[in-house]
Amino acid sequence: MCGIAGRILNAPGKVGHDLVELMDAQEHRGADSTGFAVYGAPIETGYILRCMGFDKASMDADLSDFRDILMAHGSDFVGEPTIVSDAAKHYCVRMVVKDPGDIARWIGDADDMSHRFEVQSCGRSLEIIKDTGGSVGVADKHGVRDMIGTHGLGHARLATESSVLPNASHPFWARPFPDVAIVHNGQITDYYTWREKLQRQGYRFLTENDSELIAVWVSDQMKQGLTAEQALRKSITSIDGVFTYMLARPEGIGFAKDRFAMKPIVAIEENGELAAATEEQAVRRVFADECDVINYDGPSMMGIWGAGNRSLAA
Repeated sequence: MCGIAGRILNAPGKVGHDLVELMDAQEHRGADSTGFAVYGAPIETGYILRCMGFDKASMDADLSDFRDILMAHGSDFVGEPTIVSDAAKHYCVRMVVKDPGDIARWIGDADDMSHRFEVQSCGRSLEIIKDTGGSVGVADKHGVRDMIGTHGLGHARLATESSVLPNASHPFWARPFPDVAIVHNGQITDYYTWREKLQRQGYRFLTENDSELIAVWVSDQMKQGLTAEQALRKSITSIDGVFTYMLARPEGIGFAKDRFAMKPIVAIEENGELAAATEEQAVRRVFADECDVINYDGPSMMGIWGAGNRSLAA
């Protein structure tokens, strides 16, 4: 079933708090895992990484081996990594690193150890936080409510096609493209066909979750010269399935719906700000005053919300 959400502020603020509210309101749609993608103030050099290790007993070895890979690409830690851990076997890490010489080559080498230590986001401003459990539990564990930023995404997952694992949850980073994230509600029926095509181009997938495909597919289309609008529009006829997804970049958030309009999305836009979600009751958690809701209920619709929160849909 799953629930998705997006939030844009007109100035940096507690976007993390609002994303938690949006996902708490939709927790009944899935509490196998919850995730957030937050766009904070961009750093001038280097990248912010959010990573996950799958066995706390090997944490020191994981970080040492990962650092060796960074250093082989001309990078290194900037300061000490921050570790988040609880009773679960896995652990989460936030770190800032110096610019690797070639991000695609570096992440390719880093992904060779993804069975034990996985990079889940990389960007100047993007941070992806995801874990098993409901929105409040994940937010409390990782301090999401206090995260400051301009916009972001949220996702509540009910696992249907792949395992209930913390790294199989949303949002997904569009590896190896920095600062691009996706959340998705639905099913991609030609997932394996597209995955094989992209793998032949050198792209790598770390899960069996079909949503991971969308982030890479759209980013690859933009790499080939399409605008974000053109890539979103093309996805509607090129990708088969029932889907509504949101794709976030530093410039803002876009969405696209399939030709059957099976998965809903609604939004409220007020005073240059936006909240969008699968359900109306979720966006009204953020906009409590009387205001109109836009129901994007038609087939093959897409839109982009960005600077000044201008939107378009067709």
